Amino acid sequence: MGYKYFEELPCWQVARELCQEVQQIIHQERFRRDFSLKDQISRSSGSIMDNIAEGFDDGSSREFVRFLGYSQRSCGEVQSQLYRAWDCQYLNRDQFSRVYHLAGECRKQIKGFRRYLRENSF
Repeated sequence: MGYKYFEELPCWQVARELCQEVQQIIHQERFRRDFSLKDQISRSSGSIMDNIAEGFDDGSSREFVRFLGYSQRSCGEVQSQLYRAWDCQYLNRDQFSRVYHLAGECRKQIKGFRRYLRENSF
């Protein structure tokens, strides 16, 4: 694999960027009042990067692939929650598109990395 630290992983870097974007949007006036959705999307976006880090530190490729799967599913969860925020009119079109596509890019990178690990590690 060639990475010494989880922070070097491109998918973790995109996950971090996604988490930062989510933090920006949930602190807007209208979104900030929806405590349930705000908490849920914050936890989902943080879970993406956290599971990548946790799986990386396990030392087992099989476990890493499993944790990457959790991260991949959390990307979809963030995307679904963005639709909820859009439907509640907490986001404008540009905000929705930017964060939605970033979550999609993150999911794509994780999926590709999982495939790579399965094909080259087991």
